[in-house]
Amino acid sequence: MRKGFLGLAVLALVLSLTGTAHAAESNGGVRIMPLGASITDGFNVPGGYRIKMWELLTAAGYRIDFVGSGSNGPASLGDHDHEGHSGWRIDQIHAQLNGWLRSYAPRSILIHLGTNDVNQNYDLPNAPARMGALLDAIRAAAPTAQVFVATLVPESDPVAEARIQAFNAALPGIVAQRGPLVHLVDMHSVVSQSELADGIHPTAAGYDKMGVRWVEAMRAVPASLDAQVLPPVGSPVMIANPQSGKCLDVPQTSTVDGTQLHIYDCLGSTIQTWTRTAAGELRVYGNKCLDVDHSRPADGTKIQIWTCNNSDAQRFTFTADGAIVNVATGKCVDVAWSGVENGTLVHQWTCNPSGAQRWTVR
Repeated sequence: MRKGFLGLAVLALVLSLTGTAHAAESNGGVRIMPLGASITDGFNVPGGYRIKMWELLTAAGYRIDFVGSGSNGPASLGDHDHEGHSGWRIDQIHAQLNGWLRSYAPRSILIHLGTNDVNQNYDLPNAPARMGALLDAIRAAAPTAQVFVATLVPESDPVAEARIQAFNAALPGIVAQRGPLVHLVDMHSVVSQSELADGIHPTAAGYDKMGVRWVEAMRAVPASLDAQVLPPVGSPVMIANPQSGKCLDVPQTSTVDGTQLHIYDCLGSTIQTWTRTAAGELRVYGNKCLDVDHSRPADGTKIQIWTCNNSDAQRFTFTADGAIVNVATGKCVDVAWSGVENGTLVHQWTCNPSGAQRWTVR
């Protein structure tokens, strides 16, 4: 798995020098992916609606982590990441979607998308179906994510506005068919045509109104603003340490009993995919369990994989603040010495409020 690491590192350096990649920002908060086109990017007002969202949510005490491969906005915007792509249609976003979801594992996704389908007059009769297919792909790749779908903001051109209204009229039915984790957000009525800078993109005042509306919608779904700490029973997930931004990982794809775990960049591979059982196990490979070595109670006892055997050394509970506690010892799964580097070992330690013992689901 690690054979290409040097080449990837060189590639990352080249990309950073050419300006086509950036270092993601994170404060360990709930991961929110703004997904769409130029309005999500913040055309004519870098940061767009994300500026007001950040202001309101942080003032209310929420910790949020905007995620995505793009980055822009003023210094006052504490997290600049987003997945807004100017000029892109629904099908173009869909083509890249799985990679973004795998890389950033958002807890909540904010979608304002379809404006370019309208303005390019691109197969408009099937635009609602393309949105439905996009939502189905999100549900398949991120089954626990909360998804918010906005109606498109208005445009000043009457032909484009008629198309937008037709597209928006189809959205309630599309959203309703995708289950309780997909939510419709009325954005069309929030921004007036007088608040468009160029007939398409909002002014700063229009973006602020969008930010307020997104926050209202998310606060109406409290789970969307809470980092998920309890893995759902039976659903494979990654388990990440927000302090380091890295995931619980089995070194070198080992299947040997007694292999001590460490943290590593979240890659979504089988050695980072854990499934919680009703018995409180965390399974990897299907038959190996997260395990405290011989149920030893001492601080520093290694956290390892072992063939599942129904013992309390392999049963864990999850606290509301993100700690993973072993049933046999009453101690917590801990990143050694609060390390943040790839390969930092994971052991057990007396439970405490440190970031080394905080874990979330991806």
